[in-house]
Formats: sequence, structure tokens, C-alpha cells
Amino acid sequence: MSRRRAALAGVLAAAVAMGLAHLLAAILNPATSPVLIIGSAVIDRTPTALKDWAIEHFGTNDKTVLLASVVAGTVVLAAISGLLARRRLVYGIAVQLLLVATAALATLERPTGSWRDLGPALLAGLTGPLVLTGLFRVGGTRPDGYPSGTNTRRAFLTGSGAVAIAAVGSAALGQKLSATTDPSNLTLPKARTPLPALPAGLEKTYREITPLRTPNGGFYRVDTALAVPNLDRDSWTLTVEGDVDRPFTIDYRELIAMDLIERDITMTCVSNEVGGGYVGAARWLGVRTKDLLDRAGVMDPDKPQAQVFSTATDGFTISTPLGALMDDREALLAIGMNGAPLPRTHGFPARLITPGLYGMLGGTKWVTKMRVTTYADAKAYWTQRGWTTNGPIKPSARIDTPASLATVKGRTVVGGVAWAQRRGVVKVQLKIDEKPWQDCTLGPDVGVDFWRQWYFIWDDPGSGQHALQARVIYGDNQTQTDDRAPVFPNGSSGIQQLVVIGG
Repeated sequence: MSRRRAALAGVLAAAVAMGLAHLLAAILNPATSPVLIIGSAVIDRTPTALKDWAIEHFGTNDKTVLLASVVAGTVVLAAISGLLARRRLVYGIAVQLLLVATAALATLERPTGSWRDLGPALLAGLTGPLVLTGLFRVGGTRPDGYPSGTNTRRAFLTGSGAVAIAAVGSAALGQKLSATTDPSNLTLPKARTPLPALPAGLEKTYREITPLRTPNGGFYRVDTALAVPNLDRDSWTLTVEGDVDRPFTIDYRELIAMDLIERDITMTCVSNEVGGGYVGAARWLGVRTKDLLDRAGVMDPDKPQAQVFSTATDGFTISTPLGALMDDREALLAIGMNGAPLPRTHGFPARLITPGLYGMLGGTKWVTKMRVTTYADAKAYWTQRGWTTNGPIKPSARIDTPASLATVKGRTVVGGVAWAQRRGVVKVQLKIDEKPWQDCTLGPDVGVDFWRQWYFIWDDPGSGQHALQARVIYGDNQTQTDDRAPVFPNGSSGIQQLVVIGG
């Protein structure tokens, strides 16, 4: 068999093995698909600096790039397995099994991993070597002169075609079965005291300014889940335990029967760069976390270093200061978002929403457990990687329009959004070149935990380059810091600056 056909045989053997494994995982547990499980292991082992670089450069496509890299690496190793099989078939089989062993080990290392999750990896371990052996038998296994005439080539091409169809078909079917859809037949109860409708935002007049309320489909998503959990509300439960007098478990029906409230809250990701887009504002419906914790009976609410250690269905963990879930900010166990059930990508059936804290400290999606404990007793996912355990969101102003390096002429609208959760936006100011800071016009005030839109009418930009900067004045007239800081370990800071060209 030629080197090209040998490499192709290795790739096809791995492809059908991974395709069938992906199909089986879609039936049992989508997160145990070998490609996804290896991708998750890569995420867990990626240095913080590299992870931040990926988020900054690839944005919400970071997971796609990661999975493409895993697939590319698999293809390379699979091709090597085929080339080694030209020398001795057992060498090629060994490389195929190495791929499977990597997936199996990664499965067992997951926080929720167990021997019961090894089905997809075991299926791949059986399929890959069998297909590789079969292709070499029809295409010629001997490197020392086995005939490779027309019949052999025809048999190899026929076999390869059948294997390719099986690989693509099984992977496509697995992808279809594992695809998640948002709950469409679920009607949520109303809040005890519904909030008034949101006022009209500035986007009605100035279309380039970010909408006052972020649509569910446009809300940023940053998490470690390569497979979105497809949880069933009828089987979902939440357990509240730990340092409490009355631990309990609640199901979805009990949860939605509790006293529900609405809250307008802007969320921010700790990975958001100055001027970045990982921030969104929505109306959330849910139960106060204080109500849940009061029901459990927290033993010592004032205990130093107390936290709520929350766990998602996939084993991901977040540490939230206990006080943040029990004070008057009204943190939520949310079940609704903008008048609809939580989308699956944003945590259905329930997630935590903690005003004033970055998502990594109070925004657990797909949450199934809340344990009252201390930081010394349990370290969450991001804590283990050196991130802060108490990160208030840093106030910031963002320029949405004009875009960086845009050409501006005549009367120009400069505008955007600003946030200062728990403190409130007082003013937004704009600096043009070296001129003094000037006050901007603010949009509607929804509350201290919601962002404010703003705009400034620039009458005559003039020709040449111009530097624009925006800052927020918040709380008791505090000014946004101009000290530059990276996102690690507790969020970025500094003043956004961009350059536009006067026409």
C-alpha cells in the first residue's frame, strides 16, 4: 500500500471511530464525546495567559477554534497511525488505541466522570483498529511487495468510500441528536410584583448605540462547556447543603412555585477588555438566593471567609461570597430572561445571577448544588487557576459609535454605554483630543445595577486624526480609574481610547 493510501486509511479509521463514538455520546451524554472530552481537558490545562489571548482574539468563536485544533491534531496522529501500519499493523493499531486512551483518561478526570461514561471511548477503541485492519487487508498490508493492482486499488477505494460515508453519517446524526433547543412549551409564572416595562432606549434615535436591553440571542456567552447541557426540567434538582441547619433539595416545580421577583441587571465577564463586548443587560426572573439560604438556615452568616460553593451539572464550580447572596442586592436563582425561560446556552433550567460581581464569581449556569462552606475548605475552578475570589465589577464607559478609525464629517454622534453596578452611573464624560472632559447626555435610568446609555453631539470634528476617550462618574461622584490593568486576576481597567479620522 502506498504512503498516501496508508495515511488515508489511518484517518478514515479514526474518523469513523470518532463519528460512532459521537453518535453514542449523543444518546448517552453528549459531553462524553471523545473530541469534546479531549477539548475540555485542553481547556482545563491551558495557561491563563493563553486562554485570555484566545478569548481576546477569537471571541465567542474560541470553542470552535479549539475543537478544530483537536480535530486537526487527531487527523495528524491518525495519519501517522496509517503510515506506521505500513511497517507493522500493530504499530498503527497502537496509535489508534493511544488516541482512545487519551479520551478515556480525560473522561475519568472530569469532575463528574465515572466508568459509566467510558462507552463512547470504548466504542472508538473497538472500531478504529477494526477499520484500520480492514482497510489494510483490502488495500494491501505487506510493505514487502504485496500486489496492489487494479482490483486491490478498486477494493480499497470502495472500502474507503464506505468508511467515509459511515464516518460523516454517524457524526452528523450524533450532532443532530445532541443539538439543544430552547424550551418552547414552558410558560413561566409571573413575578409577585412585576416591574414596569423598560423605557425606550437611545437606540431608537441613535441606531449605533447598544440597545438598552440585550436580546437573549445577542447576550454574550463565556464558559467552559463545549457541549451545552441538555437538562430536563422534570428531572432537575437543586441541593442546598453544607454549613446549614436544614439542608434540602428542591425540584423545578417547587422552585417556580416560590416567591418570584424580577430584577434588571447588567452582567459583565471578567475577561472583558476595556471597551469590550462581554457585557449585557437583561431582565431576570427568579427566586432570591437569600430566600433559599434562609430556608436552609445558615449556621454562621457572619463567619469570616464564608462562601457558597456552587456546582453545575457538568462539575464546573464557582465560589461566591456568602454575603453577596444574602444582602439587599437581591441576588437570584434565575429561571427567566427577558420574559422567556432561560435559554439553554445561558443556564436552563436555573442559574445564579449576582449583581455587582463578575460572572466567574456569581453566575453559575446549569446549577445543581449550593454548598455553604469556607474558601479554605473548597476552591472553585477559577480560584484554582489564580483568579480573585472577590471581584466587584469595575465601573467603565464604552464607546459604541463611531468605530475606531471611522471617517467622521459634519455633525457626529458619539455614544455608547456605561456601567457601575451596585453604585450607579452619575455622569459620562467625553474627552476629544486634548480638550477638557465634557458631560454627555444620559439615557434612561433603570437602576444602579443596570447600565446607562449615553451620547454626545460633536458638531464639527474637523479634518485629521482625533482621539476620543470616555469615562464614567459613579456612586458619590467617583471617577473611573485611568490605571490600566489586564483582565487577570480581577478584571481589566483603564480608559477606552480610539482614533477617528475627520473628513
